[in-house]
Amino acid sequence: MSGWEAHDAKKLVRSPSGLRMVPEHRSARSPFGLDEPPWVPDKECPRCMQCDTKFDFITRKHHCRRCGKCFCDKCCSKKVPLPRMCFVDPVRQCAECALISQKETEFYDKQLKVLMNGATFFVTLGSSDKSELMVCRLSNNQRKKEIEVFLLLYRYLVLDGDSHYEIEIIQISTVQILTEGFTPGEKDIHTYTSLLESQHITEGGNTRAIGMVLQYKVPGSEELMQMKFTAGEDFSCNKKLSASWLAAMHKATKLLYESRDQ
Repeated sequence: MSGWEAHDAKKLVRSPSGLRMVPEHRSARSPFGLDEPPWVPDKECPRCMQCDTKFDFITRKHHCRRCGKCFCDKCCSKKVPLPRMCFVDPVRQCAECALISQKETEFYDKQLKVLMNGATFFVTLGSSDKSELMVCRLSNNQRKKEIEVFLLLYRYLVLDGDSHYEIEIIQISTVQILTEGFTPGEKDIHTYTSLLESQHITEGGNTRAIGMVLQYKVPGSEELMQMKFTAGEDFSCNKKLSASWLAAMHKATKLLYESRDQ
């Protein structure tokens, strides 16, 4: 087994919440992943934390695998996939958490594929006045073609053109999605906005995303680098595809913020 394969190895573990397939090395974890929450101790929840029903011999208590809170069967009956915690099978979740997990599953089924397929942008590095036409996509690692989707081991933003860049997702500190309808430079934060180091996240209605500005740290340094992505105007660039990719990136950024906030 090569050093990289050993680093990327996985193991099956059993927890009170269910079976999980997790990376053996913590450094190989997905940036989209969430840690399993501690369960609220049974002695601290004599009643359902949703409907206030008292637990007894007939009314059993159940713990939501996503939030760890305690509920009756009626308030915690849904079993929903939870890939962000690497569960092998669908797990029991309360109604609120189940709704969130279902929306995330839609992201994994649809938007994640959009990010992996990539889109074309004019990319400007730092304060340069020159831009380069590049294909931007989300990737696990180019040396590994077989990817187990449910583990979500997507760790790199890869840019290909005359130049080549690989930005590790965990090094990205700020993402700003730029939208149509504003004069360039008029506003630093446009309608679609996701700030990874802030809880301030807003979304535009039907406004079309036309670009993105991201800041990331250079490994081994506290220095911040900046890149600006702009959808091309010519026929070689599919603006609709670029807008879809940016919208998917916006949703991915929300997941990243939640993971860091945990």
